Amino acid sequence: MAPDTKQPFAESSTPLAALEGDHWIESLRDGTRVLVRPLRKADRPLEEAFIRNLSAEARRYRFLGDFKEPSKELIDRLMHVDYVHDMAFVALAHDEGKLKEIGISRYSATQDGKQCECAVTVADNWRHRGLAVLLMHHLIDMARKHKFARMFSIDDAGNEPMHELASFLGFKREFHPEDPRTVVYSLVL
Repeated sequence: MAPDTKQPFAESSTPLAALEGDHWIESLRDGTRVLVRPLRKADRPLEEAFIRNLSAEARRYRFLGDFKEPSKELIDRLMHVDYVHDMAFVALAHDEGKLKEIGISRYSATQDGKQCECAVTVADNWRHRGLAVLLMHHLIDMARKHKFARMFSIDDAGNEPMHELASFLGFKREFHPEDPRTVVYSLVL
């Protein structure tokens, strides 16, 4: 999917010149248009609100645990994106008259630098419109550009939406060898 327009990227610290300014205006299955772009430091309040507004089930599936409020340390970790080893694409839309984060996909490189662990989360009221697929396509494309050999995700075995998404995207599913309540989805890149 080609970028709709190019604008100067607000943060010039990204080492990947090809990323600067890239953003996409995309249509979901229902015709709703959303903005997809790399996560920026200035998005911190949007990310905090996004996590806070997820249902308990969505938070549990995303973080393999639950909490009432995201900690400062969690938000710090999620906002650390260097656009090579750690990448995140955010989806934004006007919702109830405000610009809101409605979804995010991200990866983080393993220590050997050959693989990356991924995650995708969509706001509860934006599910079933194709947003997770769209966000994952951007993430997979970026992981391939950075020459990762494999992308994987560790998830709750009961997370049926992730199972459907992973199957659709071609990820293989295996039970985690140390915890039968979790599964590992992996995609050879």
